[in-house]
Amino acid sequence: MDLLPIILVIAFFQLIVIRQPLPELGEVIFGALLVVAGLVLFVQGLEMGLFPIGEAMAYALARKGSLLWLLVFAFALGFSTTIAEPALIAVAAEAADIAGKGGLIDPDQKSLNTYALGLRISVAVSVGLAILVGVIRILKGWPIHFLIIGGYVVVMLMTIIAPEEIIGIAYDAGGVTTSTITVPLVAALGVGLASSIQGRSPLLDGFGLIAFASLLPMIFVMGYGLLIFN
Repeated sequence: MDLLPIILVIAFFQLIVIRQPLPELGEVIFGALLVVAGLVLFVQGLEMGLFPIGEAMAYALARKGSLLWLLVFAFALGFSTTIAEPALIAVAAEAADIAGKGGLIDPDQKSLNTYALGLRISVAVSVGLAILVGVIRILKGWPIHFLIIGGYVVVMLMTIIAPEEIIGIAYDAGGVTTSTITVPLVAALGVGLASSIQGRSPLLDGFGLIAFASLLPMIFVMGYGLLIFN
């Protein structure tokens, strides 16, 4: 059912607009079945593994009563899940390749790898700080909208001074960080932490960490661009 809209769109354009048969139809159908199986296993894995462990660790750290370890865990979780995010790895590699071809950096492989790694580390550090700020917000009960509005004001100001070559990458970086690995663990952390603190609502306070994880990478990547391209 989740894949049905995609199937209908492809079938419509293939049969009505393009009016040509799909090349290698057998492989396409087999690939679609693999996608279905992968989604089933992925969702089941989230429910069995990532969500429970994220909530359990947040609850255990809150019960332990150590603010320092809780904040260290929040930063480390954001950093480690982001640095391993497949979407970020792909975007960073593509951005390095385009920058090399455009003459913005040296086109040799070492320079491309250094640029891509720097981009990934910038995003990972920003997500770690974003999760840390989000955890402090849950602990303190700060209204989320003030932080989000203030953050996007900074994004707009950074857009004015950032090199044009990095702005599009920075905006995309805010999206690719919130993908398959980061979202389940970060969401589970927020819900688990809000559930374990008296006076906090999992519905009102537990969600919102993903918004921070999308916001700060835009600021940090534009800052990275200021360092690299200026």
